[in-house]
Amino acid sequence: MRRLAIVLMAFALFGCNTTQTASNQVRICDDKGCRYQDKSVVTHDPTIAQPDEDPEGRLPKLEEIARNDPRGAFDLGLRYYRGDGIRQNSYQALQWMRNAAERNHVPAQLAVGRLYMTGFEEMGVDLREAEKWFSRAAANGNKEAERHLKQVRAKLAGQREADEQWQRWRNYAAGWWASRYHYYWHWSPSRYYWVLR
Repeated sequence: MRRLAIVLMAFALFGCNTTQTASNQVRICDDKGCRYQDKSVVTHDPTIAQPDEDPEGRLPKLEEIARNDPRGAFDLGLRYYRGDGIRQNSYQALQWMRNAAERNHVPAQLAVGRLYMTGFEEMGVDLREAEKWFSRAAANGNKEAERHLKQVRAKLAGQREADEQWQRWRNYAAGWWASRYHYYWHWSPSRYYWVLR
């Protein structure tokens, strides 16, 4: 009975932690964060002219060069990354940089490794990918990639150790719990449920 009271109190404290908004509001998320706003607020003004993203028509030429030359692909990736002469686009930046890196362009391999090591916008940190790209750049003789590779491998070793400690604790806790408590299946006309005894 006491356990049931504890469970019910936990549900009361944590189970009903949802906030509801009035039906006349919507949630708006932008570069400043998320907020609730009246539905009646006008957020789009069609009279404002949208600027041409590539007024000089350079983008098709840059893409053609990038398809033929890994240095051009890396350059285009950097342009997308910085918003240099074209609209900033993190997805396209990573795609073009990876394209150059896959064609064995060492500065691109180093840059892609850094992006994965530090986490790039919504992509997040991926140390396995960083290790892969730094390994390729180090194999081509890049000293900076060798330094980064040592850092990444040290972080990966630390993660493995933390994972092993968690697994040991989890196995211990599961064994302790199973040795002290037993469950049995209880049937009643209205439902099935587990009972702790």
